[in-house]
Amino acid sequence: MQALANAGITDISGLLNYLPRKYINTLSPLPISQVKPGETCLEGHLLATPTLQYYGGRSMVRAKITDSSGVMPVIWFNQPWMAKNLKKDQKVLLYGAAKRFKNGLILQNPKVLHDKGVIPQYKPLPGLPSKVFSNLIDQVISSLDKIQDPLPEALLQEYHLCGLHEAMLYAHRPKNMDQVQIAERRLAFENLLFFQLAVSSQQADNAAGPDMRKAGFKSDDFWEMIPFKPTGAQRETLRVIYEDMKNPVPMRRLVQGDVGSGKTAVAFGAAVLAIKAGYQCALMAPTELLARQHHNNALKLLAPFNVSCGLLLGGMKAQERRETLEQIADGTCQLIIGTHAVISKSVNYQNLGLAITDEQHRFGVRQRQSLAERADEIIPHILALSATPIPRSLALVLYGDLKISVMDELPPGRTPVKTRIVPESKRRDLYQYIRDKALSGEQSYLVCPLVTDSEDADSEKKSAVSLFNSLMASSLKEVGLALTYGSQKEEEKNRAMEEFYTGKASVLISTTVIEVGVDVPNATTMVIEDAENFGLSQLHQLRGRVGRGDKESWCFLLGEENERLRTLTGTNDGFEIAKKDLEQRGPGELLGTRQHGRMLNVYGINDIRLVDETSSCLEQIKNDPKKKEIYEDLKKTALERFEKAIRITGLQ
Repeated sequence: MQALANAGITDISGLLNYLPRKYINTLSPLPISQVKPGETCLEGHLLATPTLQYYGGRSMVRAKITDSSGVMPVIWFNQPWMAKNLKKDQKVLLYGAAKRFKNGLILQNPKVLHDKGVIPQYKPLPGLPSKVFSNLIDQVISSLDKIQDPLPEALLQEYHLCGLHEAMLYAHRPKNMDQVQIAERRLAFENLLFFQLAVSSQQADNAAGPDMRKAGFKSDDFWEMIPFKPTGAQRETLRVIYEDMKNPVPMRRLVQGDVGSGKTAVAFGAAVLAIKAGYQCALMAPTELLARQHHNNALKLLAPFNVSCGLLLGGMKAQERRETLEQIADGTCQLIIGTHAVISKSVNYQNLGLAITDEQHRFGVRQRQSLAERADEIIPHILALSATPIPRSLALVLYGDLKISVMDELPPGRTPVKTRIVPESKRRDLYQYIRDKALSGEQSYLVCPLVTDSEDADSEKKSAVSLFNSLMASSLKEVGLALTYGSQKEEEKNRAMEEFYTGKASVLISTTVIEVGVDVPNATTMVIEDAENFGLSQLHQLRGRVGRGDKESWCFLLGEENERLRTLTGTNDGFEIAKKDLEQRGPGELLGTRQHGRMLNVYGINDIRLVDETSSCLEQIKNDPKKKEIYEDLKKTALERFEKAIRITGLQ
C-alpha cells in the first residue's frame, strides 16, 4: 500500500516495528473521587440523557457520570451523535482527559469504550484507516515465526530479556501493562545496543595516526606560558589529551564542559602540541562569529608559541581566501580556524595532525570524519568540544566513536549568574533596569525567538526586529542599541557585534545566534523573551553569555512561570539542567530538534538506566575474545539497520 510505503514501511519487519506511541489502560477504572487532571479511565452510569446545544455553529454535548464515590461532568465538542447514542442510567466506560474548569474537573471528549483492556494507540498513517492498519498488525503477528531474533539466546538470558516473538506480541496485543513493560525493555535494549554499535563502528580499528612524542612538549609546559592559572579540570583534561596524542593510534575524544569552563584553552593546548610535533591543526566552528572569536583569541593566547594562525570562512573575499589556501597548502599556516569551509575540497593541508570541532552537538560523525579525511597519508587525531552538557550515558550513545572527558570546574572569580522569572506586568521595570545599567557602563543582551513577526503570523512571540524598532523609539532610545540575527548580511552582523564588543552599543538585541561564541566580560544582564519556548539547556547556554567578568550578573526570563523555568532559577549546574531537560523534553529537544530529531528517534533512548546497561553490554561483547563471533554478527545487523540513517543525518 502506498500509505505504508510513504511511512517507510516496506516489509513485515517494518510493520512490526511501527510500535504504538502509547497505550490506553482501561483494566482498572479510577473512582471519580480520585481523579486528577490528565488522562483517565472512568466507569459508571449516566445521571441523565445527554443534552445537545449549539454555540456559533459548534455543537456541545453535556452529560454527567456517577459511581459510588462521586459525580463528574462530561463534555463532547463537535460530536452531536453522542446525544443520541447515550441514554440515562446507561453503564459506560470512558477514557479521556480530565481538565480543571472553574472549581472542579470535567472529562473532555472521552472515548466510549466497549471492553476493558490495554489498547495500543498508533500514530495515524495518512491514507490508511486505523481499522485496516489493525487488521494488518493481526496478520503479521500470526507470521512472527518467520522472523529471526537478532539477539542470541545467551544474551537474552544474561540480561533477562524476552524473545523477539514474545516482545512483538506483547507490544501490539498486550493483555496487561506488565506485558507492555516486558516488550518495551526488550525492544529498547535491542535498539540501543545496535545504535551504539553502529555509531562506534564508524571509526577504523587499529588505524595509524600521527605520533607526537617527538615534540618533547608536556601539558604543564603549555600552562606555564599562558597568562592565567588553569583549573584542575583543565590540567587533567589536557594531560589526558596529550597522552592520547602521543599514542600512534588516532585520538577520538569529546570534551564536555559547562559554559565558561575553559574548553577553548584546552583545545589551543592540544593545537600547540600538534604544531610543536610538526603538524597542522584545523579547528571547525559552527558559525563565522564563533570562528572569528576563536581566531582573535588564538592570536593573543598563542603568541608566546609563535603559532601562525589562519582564518578560513565561506564568506571571505576571493583574494583573501586564495592567499589563505596557499598558506595552508605550503604549511605556512599552522593553525587553521574556520567554519565548514575547512572541510571543503579546495583545502589541501600539507600535514594535518589534529582536527578540532567546537560545539560538537552541531556536527556529526560524518562531518568529523570529513575533517579527518582532509589529511593525505595519516588519520589525524580528533578532538570534539561541547558546551551543551548532556548526561554521560546519553553521550555514550550519541558519540560512541569518542572517548569522553568532562570538565566540571569553573575558573576562580566566576560568580554564578542569578536568574529570575519576570512576568509581563514587570516589563517596563525591566527596561528601566537595563537603561540604568547602560548609563552605569554595563551591557545587556535581549534575546528573541523570532527574527521578524512574519515568521509566525499567528504567534504573539516577540521578534528581534520589532523589539529593536520598538525600543529604539521608546524605553531605550537614549541607549546605544545593536541588532543581529542568523540570516543577517555578514557585514551587518559583524558591524553589530563590533559595536557591542567595543561598548559603542550598550544593548544587543538578537536571536539565539549569540548562543555560542560571544564573550563580552562587560555584559551583565541577559533578558530572554518568551522563555517558555526554549529548552532548558538552550536557556542555560544563553545565560552563560553573561557573568564572564567580576561583576554581579542577572538572567531575566520573560514568560509564564512553569516547572522548567523554576529549575533554571534553582541551579547553575549545566549537567543537572541537562538531566532535567532530558527528563522533561527528551533528547531531541535537549540537543535541538533540527540537529538530532531524526536520529534520536531511537526507541528507548530516554531510559538512561537502559542506556548504561546496553553500553556495558557492548563493551563486554566487544572485549571478550570468546564472543567475537557474536560481536561480528551483531555489528553486521547494526550497520544494516542504522548506517543509512547515520549517513543521511550525519548523526543529527
